[in-house]
Order: sequence, then C-alpha cells, then structure tokens
Amino acid sequence: MTLFQGQTVWVTGANQGIGLAVAEIFHARGAAVVGFDRAWDAAGQAGGRPFRAVTLDIADAAAVAETCGALVAEGREPDVLVNVAGILRLGALDALSGEDWADSLAVNLSGPFHMMRAAIPTFKRNRRGCIVSVSSNAARVPRVGMAAYGASKAALTSLTLTAGLELAEYGVRCNVVSPGSTDTPMQRAMWTGPEGAAATIRGNPAQYKVGIPLGKLATPRDIAETVAFLASPAAGHITLADILVDGGATLAA
Repeated sequence: MTLFQGQTVWVTGANQGIGLAVAEIFHARGAAVVGFDRAWDAAGQAGGRPFRAVTLDIADAAAVAETCGALVAEGREPDVLVNVAGILRLGALDALSGEDWADSLAVNLSGPFHMMRAAIPTFKRNRRGCIVSVSSNAARVPRVGMAAYGASKAALTSLTLTAGLELAEYGVRCNVVSPGSTDTPMQRAMWTGPEGAAATIRGNPAQYKVGIPLGKLATPRDIAETVAFLASPAAGHITLADILVDGGATLAA
C-alpha cells in the first residue's frame, strides 16, 4: 500500500508495543518512518527494523531539539508526528513517590510537548501536517493507583487538542487516540498471574473498574490502525477529536 508514499512519519516509543505497531503500519503503507526510543532491543540496535531507529530520551528538551533539528536539516522533516512513548508508575496518591510523579509527567506530557515544538515549525511552513497523540481512557475515568498516569494522560489530551486549535489555520490536524487495556508489555507488567487477561476483561468492581464489553483486549495493531486512519486523507476533516479504542470499557463516553 502507498497511502503515505512520499511522507515522513515520526513515531515515539517505537521499540515495542503500540509504538512499534504504529511505526510498522506506516512503513507498510509507504511512509519513511523515523522511530524514536530511549533504548532499543537487539533488532533495533542492529538495524533490523524496517524503519530508521533513533535513540532519544524525549523528556530531554535539549536532546529533542538537537536530534530533531538534525533530521530536519537532512530532509527528514515530518509530515506526521505520532506521540506514543509513555510510562506507567502505579501507586496510591499518598504513597506515590515524587520521582514517579515527576517521571510520569516528564515522559507522558513534557516529551510530547518537546516533540510538538520540534515539528510545528515545519507544519506551519508547509501549511499542512498531522499530530496524533496516544493517550488513554484513564484520562477520562479515574483508576485506582493511576494518579500519575491518568493525570499525565489527561494533560496530554488537553495539550494535543490545544495544539489542534492553534494550528487549524495552518491546515494542521491534531487528534487523540485513547486506548483501553491493550496487550502490550506495559499491560502484562500489571498482571499478577496467568489469569491477568481474563481478570482485566471481567473488570474489578472493588476498584470501580468495569470490564470490556467486547470481551477481549485490544492489540497494538487495533490502536495503530486508528492512528493511521486519523493521519490519512480519509480523516481530512477530523481534528480536535479524542477517539476511544477500548472495546466499550468507557461506558457512555
């Protein structure tokens, strides 16, 4: 498929999970993909990915400016920016460490802010472009033990929609994809036993968490397909949207 032929797509968090699926789907559809992550597995380090793998800590404002500036200088300026990189730090509000709180905001919120600032001059100059940020349904519904994650993702949603409002006059579209429970390393790290997936699908009334009406977890590909749609001409009149991809777990949203 050549839907994104001739376009350059920047994807953060591209080493694994949703970020990897997003990078792969854009590559498969013709884009020149630059994937960013602060650490790469053996395949990424050896050049085994079908896209360019760049080591970058998006929480480091100076590093983002330098790395992205170099990419623009060599002709790799973005047509699409996809903010996927994120971390999960669990803990009750009164037990959460200051470091976990700061790290969550640094990666989940400040990182996309730094990436947007690196991409926006190109978007304004070309009077086109697209930003898609992967947030979470936890930005809409409170989750026990997810104070830092939910707050940082809610702020990311607001940041992205604000960018969309400010950039609309330049023809730049900015949207949000909010996944629910997705079969990724981050999700699996939360499970305490072999019934982790089944328990997640059932929900947990003790934590005021409903289950998943569709009866299954999302796959990274499910999220990536939605991201690709929002970046495509088929979504040419969609901006300032926040699309839930959670199998109905967020009821009546």
